[in-house]
Amino acid sequence: MESFELSDLPLRRYQHPVFDTSRWQGFVSRPGDILVCTPYKAGTTWMQMICALLVFQRPELHLPLAEISPWLELRAAPADETHRIYDAQDHRRVIKTHTALDGLPWLPQATYISVQRDPRDIFMSMLNHLQNANPEADAIFLREMNESDEAPPPLPEDPDDFFQMWLSNGSFAWESDGAPYWSVFRHGFSFWVHRDQANVTMVHYSDLKAHLEGQMRRIAEVLGIKVAEAKWPELVEAARFDSMKKNADRTAPDTNFKMWKSNSQFFNKGTSGQWQGVLSDKSLELLDQVTALYPQDYIDWLFNGSNETG
Repeated sequence: MESFELSDLPLRRYQHPVFDTSRWQGFVSRPGDILVCTPYKAGTTWMQMICALLVFQRPELHLPLAEISPWLELRAAPADETHRIYDAQDHRRVIKTHTALDGLPWLPQATYISVQRDPRDIFMSMLNHLQNANPEADAIFLREMNESDEAPPPLPEDPDDFFQMWLSNGSFAWESDGAPYWSVFRHGFSFWVHRDQANVTMVHYSDLKAHLEGQMRRIAEVLGIKVAEAKWPELVEAARFDSMKKNADRTAPDTNFKMWKSNSQFFNKGTSGQWQGVLSDKSLELLDQVTALYPQDYIDWLFNGSNETG
């Protein structure tokens, strides 16, 4: 990825059948905005929930999470409708985005929380995501966007073949992997190179799993949110994977678009390492070729996290 100055952001428009970064145009930011910045299947909903719990400081949210923190770039709803949802909020806002930093506006008074995950685990979670997608969801999106009703080309049925395609094809001219979505490697690196900025925080999925309370306390400190000691147990419990799965009708994303066969299945297992025994040596060699394009310290963190509680 080429280097860029934060003052030049956004550098490019990410336009995809599912999302479009031009939807940031007309969005009015506020001091204290929290941007949850993740690739797909890396802990987006988990971090949205954590931030919402810290903002409201109660274990049960007053609205479904998708209504509190809709995906700003999602094309299924008109941009002005999503803007109105955020404009009407009188509390500190938690804004969901899946865009790499080079496609976002730079908001010095906002906090960017970038959550990343081992790409092999992202891929396996993506398979579950696709299997759980409502067959009518594509039609819903196509109708909303007034585009062709033609179905996209089929994806490889064999997971190993799919993984190799995922590593070898990009959805944008400036990306060479990540299709049919976008590059998780490039996404994470766009934030990694600016991680020393006071308002950019990197969080790893494995650290959330290993030290949830410690990571929540770290995030509260980053956001300048004070939480009474007596409140921590119930907030941490509400953020646990099993709790979110149990309350999936209120925590799963995009339920208003009937995206999932099962809201509960959106929270599949939340485990790591399911790629073992699935990905071939050829696939792992291809993965090595992709990771060789990035600095080793970034790749080490991307695959392993820091194991720090903060």
